[in-house]
Amino acid sequence: MKAIIFNGSLERRTESTSGLISRYLSERLSQSGVQADIFTLADSGIPLFDTTLTKTPLAVERMTQMFLGVDLHFWLAPLYHGSIPGVMKNCLDWLEVTANTYEPYLTDKTVGLVCWADGLQAMHGINAMDVIAKSLRAWPLPFSVPIVRGSLFDSDHPTQISPLYSGKFDQLISIATTKKIEKTTIKQS
Repeated sequence: MKAIIFNGSLERRTESTSGLISRYLSERLSQSGVQADIFTLADSGIPLFDTTLTKTPLAVERMTQMFLGVDLHFWLAPLYHGSIPGVMKNCLDWLEVTANTYEPYLTDKTVGLVCWADGLQAMHGINAMDVIAKSLRAWPLPFSVPIVRGSLFDSDHPTQISPLYSGKFDQLISIATTKKIEKTTIKQS
């Protein structure tokens, strides 16, 4: 089984929220026997979506191959002004280049959704990604992880995911890799 972790943030710092979540998911997926690649939007070189181009940009070809060549997707996004970053949506819009293929867009791909915000509004980003995933013919998981950023990290270790959210991420991975929803208890800290 192969997965892609789509880091839809423009953060480049190794200790950024998106970097730490990406690494956590990658390590956990690896422990589950899933090969995971991280697609970092900030380093991708994806141009603005332009339907008038006669040739698909190389960065878009690479992105498309990565996105279509896996079984699972995990989309990560910060909440910016009520939704996901525009550059993330722009990147996903480029999947239009697959419109005339046998299985266009993200047909039948499974997508796990993660969004964080400083307040309680991260669900707005989850909802936006859910609509986009469905529009791309993917199957968003029935469990997602909206994050209150102030509770994401362990108070004693500021670069370590808190027990609350590590439990939620682990459950997301479990559902994505087994397609089963099992009752788990998530520890509150």
